[in-house]
Amino acid sequence: MKNYKFFAIYIVLLTALFFSFCDTHGSSQTSTYKSFAYELRGMWESNNSGSYYNGTLKIDSDSITIGNYAETQKPTDGAANELPFRDIPKDRPLKGYSQDNKIYIEFPTGVQKEYTYSLTDSGNYPNNKLLSFDFGGRTETLKRTGDY
Repeated sequence: MKNYKFFAIYIVLLTALFFSFCDTHGSSQTSTYKSFAYELRGMWESNNSGSYYNGTLKIDSDSITIGNYAETQKPTDGAANELPFRDIPKDRPLKGYSQDNKIYIEFPTGVQKEYTYSLTDSGNYPNNKLLSFDFGGRTETLKRTGDY
């Protein structure tokens, strides 16, 4: 009988421990949690390999990593406002979320930047999504290269 009591207590404690470590992000009870839309999550890369801007995005549920868009990638006329994700730290995950066709990226200092995006279907299965942003009147389009 003692073994059954020990086993019952062990199961109750193990269950309590499991629930205390569970990630409840996205549950209906957590209204303050913001994440990236499911269709944005994954790996993205520049769609135009001939462009002087080439980069990648890795979007997770609540972070975004911007890669390869170097601050030195500028057109010959020097229009720096066309550089995608200018002045944002590269190659490190930053907190962020999406809402109403906007991506919000939070700097480590707490400052937040906002980018309007459009998502279209390119028709090339399985990575058939194109993600577009406007930077200084120039459209930057990335193609989905897959999940990670």
